[in-house]
Amino acid sequence: MRAGPAAALALAAVALAAGCGSPGPAASGPAAEAPPGGAPFLATSLVTGAGTWAVVVMGGSVAAHNNFWQLFARPAGSSTWQLATPPGTADNGGLVLADAGGSLITGFRPSQYLTYTPLTLTSDGGRAWSSTGPLDAALANVPDALAAAPGSGTLLALLTDGTAELAAPGYTSWTTLATQRSLAATAAGRRCGLQDLTAAAFAPAGTPLLGGTCGHPGTAGIFADTGGTWHAAGPGLPAALAAQPIQVLRLTSTAGRTVALLEAGTGSGASLFAAWSPDGGSHWTLSPPLPLRGAGLTSASFGPGGSAAVITAANRGQIITGAGASWLPLPPLPPGTATLAPGPGGTADALAVHGGTLAVWQHVPGGTTWAKVQVVNVPIPYGSSG
Repeated sequence: MRAGPAAALALAAVALAAGCGSPGPAASGPAAEAPPGGAPFLATSLVTGAGTWAVVVMGGSVAAHNNFWQLFARPAGSSTWQLATPPGTADNGGLVLADAGGSLITGFRPSQYLTYTPLTLTSDGGRAWSSTGPLDAALANVPDALAAAPGSGTLLALLTDGTAELAAPGYTSWTTLATQRSLAATAAGRRCGLQDLTAAAFAPAGTPLLGGTCGHPGTAGIFADTGGTWHAAGPGLPAALAAQPIQVLRLTSTAGRTVALLEAGTGSGASLFAAWSPDGGSHWTLSPPLPLRGAGLTSASFGPGGSAAVITAANRGQIITGAGASWLPLPPLPPGTATLAPGPGGTADALAVHGGTLAVWQHVPGGTTWAKVQVVNVPIPYGSSG
């Protein structure tokens, strides 16, 4: 069990006092700084019943703590993005999102002297936020470090030390579901040769899922917990991948299906696969491979209908519209593109960042260019985190 209610309230007060990345007060000297956070891969987008949400980092130098993560919302039925970053909490370490049905929960990864994870919730599309939790630990530096169970709102958090923890709404009491070590010791974990955990999710039916990297080649490390027993729930892979190491890069559930992104191979021979399951891992549809040509991902996003869009380190964009489809290259991305937000029918918005300015560019299927459709100026509190 993590922090009790009294300790949670005390930690929340420190978070609010910290402002935008400022270190909180110390009783007998400063606490040890949390590990650096906010990897570029946290730039992502997702779709909920309220609309589309996107996370990007804005501002300036990470070394000077002038990097501030921002949350933008595009309400359902609207084509316009609006700033929706929860106020009052240090966000230099990155933001992680969880779709809790009618609500969105945001976790603030620790950075500088913030050593725990504040949680905030909105039920009105980001217009108002309320504090909940917090989690007295550091969320892992991956986009799927936080997930909410459909219906119940139970949270599943993946921590930096490889622990997966559960909490009921209110999120004041956390219990350990599994660790990398305990999962690796199960029959399913041994077959995988589980090396680390990289993602946490719930299947549409509410079954907890964990994804990771397998040391044994040709094995997709997705695991489901049924009645306290973990079993393998990843897709079967083609024989051509039998000698390839497999890593789960993304794992989430949206629109009644579970979606995963898998990287097979290493270096110049690595490829990306999307996978979709309608039943929590019993059956999967696997996409054709997307050769990465030595360029890893800097952003990976999910959209309606099981669509996905990625940006590689070579600054190229690719989109796939759902199960049974193939990866399609996008036109050269606008300068500064941080993430892609897939839309209906294969459309996509590119969110490009220049300091405190967000430019939104739109692409329609078959088009060869991007059209700038919106500019959002964000007040960045430079110097507030020094």
